[in-house]
Amino acid sequence: MRENYKTVGEFADAEIVIQKSRFIGHAARAETEKEALDFIASIKSIHRSATHNCSAYLIGEHDSVQKANDDGEPSGTAGIPILEVLKKQGLKDVVVVITRYYGGIKLGGGGLIRAYGKATTTALDAAGIVERKLHHLMKISVDYTWLGKVENEVRQSEYLLKEIQYTEGVDLYVHVPAENEGNFIEWMKEITNGQGEISCFEKEFLEFKIS
Repeated sequence: MRENYKTVGEFADAEIVIQKSRFIGHAARAETEKEALDFIASIKSIHRSATHNCSAYLIGEHDSVQKANDDGEPSGTAGIPILEVLKKQGLKDVVVVITRYYGGIKLGGGGLIRAYGKATTTALDAAGIVERKLHHLMKISVDYTWLGKVENEVRQSEYLLKEIQYTEGVDLYVHVPAENEGNFIEWMKEITNGQGEISCFEKEFLEFKIS
């Protein structure tokens, strides 16, 4: 299971105009190829009258699924430039569609490559980039006499306290970066003098905005 990776924060679109042609970039997260293809189809449906709806996507931890489509533009001038921007920014599980409404002025191969690259970057900027970090939700079960100390220590630490449940004892749930689980367990044992019961409750990703 992957631990940390970058992707887009949310769906967004952004428009730029180059030599009278409108380039509308659409960026979204896609965790499967079907999600990517469905997104591309939805954009094409909205922009049926566009001259081109060029696209690219990267799916999987090791970019095992990656596709680029020029949608009628000269080969290699649209889909590949979009894909290269995604790779250069180190993104995972992302799909981008660039819609072009032709403005009557030909841009040439180099101009198209630059235009589609710029439109992709603009769309990604609008969507925002986040880092998804794998965290282990650790459960710390202690007697009520330890609650004050444990809660105070956690709140002053780098770890994120998710919730506290009160039953016969007290259960504190804390988000811990996957790579820090061992250190966290040893720290908790020290704080509670070995009186706490510490276990990994579940694993989940937390998102942190980069840009």
